[in-house]
Amino acid sequence: MSAPADPLVIFTPSGRRGHVPPGTTLLDAGRALGVDIDATCGGRGICGRCAVVPAFGSFPKHGINVDASHVSAEMSLEAEYRRESGMAQDRRLSCLCNVEGDLVIDVPPESQVHRQVVRKELSVRPFELDPVLRLYQVSVEPPELGTVGGDLTRTFEALERESGLENLTAGLRATHELQSALRDGDWTVTVAIRDGRELVAAWPDFKDRVLGVAIDIGSTTIAAHLVDLASGDVLASGGAMNPQIRYGEDLMSRVSYAMLHAEGAAEMTKAVRGAIDKLTATLANRVGVKRADILELAIVGNPIMHHLLLGLDPTPLGAAPFALATDRSVETDAVGLGLHAHPGARVYVLPCIAGHVGADTAGVLLAEQPERVAADRPTLIVDVGTNAELVLVSGGRLLAASSPTGPAFEGAQISSGQRAAPGAIERVRIDRQTLEPRFKVIGVEAWSDDAGFEPALAEAGTGVTGICGSGIVEVIAELFLAGVITPDGTIDGSLATRSPRIVADGRTFSYLLHAPKDGQRVVVTQNDVRAIQLAKAALYAGARLLMDHAAVESVSEVRLAGAFGSQIDPLHALILGLVPDCELPSVRAAGNAAGAGALIALLSGASRREIEATVRRVEKIETAVEPRFQAHFVEAMAIPHRTAPTTNLAKVVELPAPREIEPRQSSSRPPNRRRAATVATAVEER
Repeated sequence: MSAPADPLVIFTPSGRRGHVPPGTTLLDAGRALGVDIDATCGGRGICGRCAVVPAFGSFPKHGINVDASHVSAEMSLEAEYRRESGMAQDRRLSCLCNVEGDLVIDVPPESQVHRQVVRKELSVRPFELDPVLRLYQVSVEPPELGTVGGDLTRTFEALERESGLENLTAGLRATHELQSALRDGDWTVTVAIRDGRELVAAWPDFKDRVLGVAIDIGSTTIAAHLVDLASGDVLASGGAMNPQIRYGEDLMSRVSYAMLHAEGAAEMTKAVRGAIDKLTATLANRVGVKRADILELAIVGNPIMHHLLLGLDPTPLGAAPFALATDRSVETDAVGLGLHAHPGARVYVLPCIAGHVGADTAGVLLAEQPERVAADRPTLIVDVGTNAELVLVSGGRLLAASSPTGPAFEGAQISSGQRAAPGAIERVRIDRQTLEPRFKVIGVEAWSDDAGFEPALAEAGTGVTGICGSGIVEVIAELFLAGVITPDGTIDGSLATRSPRIVADGRTFSYLLHAPKDGQRVVVTQNDVRAIQLAKAALYAGARLLMDHAAVESVSEVRLAGAFGSQIDPLHALILGLVPDCELPSVRAAGNAAGAGALIALLSGASRREIEATVRRVEKIETAVEPRFQAHFVEAMAIPHRTAPTTNLAKVVELPAPREIEPRQSSSRPPNRRRAATVATAVEER
């Protein structure tokens, strides 16, 4: 009888996982699995920097159940630190907490040595400011004995007299604030008027600036931009990991978690609201402003992030017909979402388009203005993430769909994969003759074959820690160009006689990308190639389905949006077959288009009305019920594609000589193609 396996420990957000002996401290487990947990005191329980969050419950995605008994009991030193330093009750010091069973451990940003690089830079097209909220300074007649009209009425009269504002309203909270401000300001106040009709805030005397925040909630990362509402200037930008990742790396895992745990959705709602609140505090502190000056927020996110933020049940999105609770824009109080801002602050959430095409895609449409695309230039916009959202603009039509690409592009499910953090390989080139690689890592400008690489790497203090999404795309595309990977995605073991980098790995072969004398090896396995094939085939199939509905055989332009999409090299995207063949200069990054759309909506009431009208025009194509999706998916498993021409690609790169490949069986499935199956299974299990 075989001995039971050691406990499985999974660390989020890095996705690192492995088995460790019982009794291993969480700190040592992290180090063994390549997770850099901060521990300034060397693991003596003094500094508190190594605090982590064990997650308990059922994790169907990982095939484990985690009980509180799977970690050792709290030690007196931990309890003392908790009392003296106020460490949260759900946290444990990883240096003092032992593994006693299967675990899922979240390492919060403040406990990470090398934090993920949240690449959501903002590039915004020119647009006309149309402030939703305006400031007016007004002098109000003080009350006298026999005066007719209260403070609010006299203020409204003064605003009509001085600024032409009519038919104003105000809630009880704003009335209370106005009453104090009038007296503190000696009857001169500055008021904030929303949409030209509602008084929402008041300050004594003169106030010249109020702030807003534009937020893009991704399934992996959250990006926020603090903005001066009057000028439109971005004062600070920042990002953070979405803490919901501890409940599942992909969207459907989170839906499953909500179904299998009575309080699952509420937990995820609390987590994402807390992360947004903390991120806005960080941005405000960075520029030395008060969060009480924040009066407006605009938010985008995919449908499941949208529902969880608003406290709506996400489980109907897990099975056909994928019904949204609402596809309209939402306005609500910031305080109702647990966000610290001015008490009168409002949140505007852009409208969703369909069950798996969300407010983030609406943001992309607002930022990219696809309605201006020429009728004879079909344009594909792709927001690449764990769930890719696609929009095709053709002949005045807007068609949208989503494809379940899964988390492979972000490093999950890849043997040496990790998220984008210092030390991760992000660029790869492979010599076609020698099969030797050269690469770049995040945080170091030099390539690995440059003389200054090793000193720069040592100065960065990271080492080579793994490979992130853009690096994975490039290494597989480069291996294909070098002939190491065949068109059907097989690593050719016969090349082991040419290069020691082709190594046997059970019944398959792997490619050794980085093999230091001491330290962590970075390997591309056959399973890694298959995971990327599944992801890219799902994305391509979604694009092809939109082209079918638009009756076009090719696209003239491809725009890659999102944090990951913006980092993909267009040439390698074409080589891999991630997107349909297109002229290389016409494949470009759109930056964080969803976040740019949120910013435009934050600063322009006219743009809000525009996008609300635009989304009503979008034709929704549901890939889950389209029989042609599977056929396109099977064809797209080949690199670049089994049958689609690569005319434009062949103009810029020499492709390997064609090989005859067998078509994949129709049993191939795109990653996480579980929208109906997952939920049905979850219901049966529950």
